[in-house]
Amino acid sequence: MSKQAVSPAKTGSSRRPHSVEDLRRRAEWIRLETIRQIGGAGLGHYSSTFSAAEILAVLYYRTLRLDPSNPRWPERDRFLLGKGHIAVGLWPILADLGYFPVEWLDRFGQIDAPLTDHPNMRDVPGVDFSSGSLGHNLSVGVGMCMAARYGKRRHRTFVLLGDGELHEGQLWEAAMAASHYRLGNLVAIVDANGSSADGPTSDVMNIEPIAKRFEAFGWRSVEIDGHDVGRLVEVLDVLPDSSTTVPTAIVARTLKGKGVSYMEASPREWHLGFMGPSDRQRAEEEIRSRMQ
Repeated sequence: MSKQAVSPAKTGSSRRPHSVEDLRRRAEWIRLETIRQIGGAGLGHYSSTFSAAEILAVLYYRTLRLDPSNPRWPERDRFLLGKGHIAVGLWPILADLGYFPVEWLDRFGQIDAPLTDHPNMRDVPGVDFSSGSLGHNLSVGVGMCMAARYGKRRHRTFVLLGDGELHEGQLWEAAMAASHYRLGNLVAIVDANGSSADGPTSDVMNIEPIAKRFEAFGWRSVEIDGHDVGRLVEVLDVLPDSSTTVPTAIVARTLKGKGVSYMEASPREWHLGFMGPSDRQRAEEEIRSRMQ
C-alpha cells in the first residue's frame, strides 16, 4: 500500500475552482510529499522545489485545462517544466489527479522506476515534454504554440522556468521568436528565487530586471510574489485570450527553500541533498503547523 501523505482534497478535474486557502494547503502538501519521496530515494532537490510549490498548486488545481482521464486530449493546455529537477514536486499532483497510480510515488528515483528526478514524456502520462538540460523548454513551447496556431486550436502552453535558466542564450532566442510569431497562447512563468547551484543568480550572470527584459523582447510582463496564492490566482485567472498576439511572462519572486526555516537561511546547501531524521522531523513539523 502506498505511504503517500493524505491529500487535502481529491479533485475530479483540475478545472474545478479551488479556494485560495485550499490551494495554500495543497502547496504545503506538495512540500510534504517532496520530503517523503526524496526520503525513499536518498537524494533529491528540496529547496528549488519548495520555491515553486504555490505555482504548481495554482496551475494544476485551478488554471490548466486538463482531462486526466485522457492525457493526450488535443485541446488540453500544455505544461513544460523547464526547471526539470523539481519533477519530484509534480509527481504527487499528477498521481492525485489520476494520471497514474499513487503507488508509483513509493518508487521515485529507483532503478527502472518511471518517476525520476526529471520528467520523461515517454514514461509518465501527463508529461508533455521531457526536460533535463536547462534552456530548451521555452523553445519547445514556442513550437507547440505555433502548431496550435496552424491547427486552429485554442489551448495555451505554460512553461515554468528557473531564473538560473535565464542564463541560457537559447531561451532568449525563443523569447524573441515568440513575439515575432505573435504567440499570445504562450505563458512563461519564471520561478525567480534568486539562487542557482553556482550562487546568487545575478552574481553568476546578471539577469535583472527580468520583467523589463521580457518586455524588451516584445512580451507582456507582470511581476508578483510567487508565494502569494491569492495574487497568483488573480493573475492567472485573467490571462489574455489565447487568440491574442502578445506572449505573457509572469515573474514570480520566490524564496528558495520556502516553508522550511533552516532551508530559507541556507538555500544553496539544500539545492541537492538528503535530510537526516532530525532535519526531516523539524521540516515536517514546521510545514504541518501551517496546515492546521
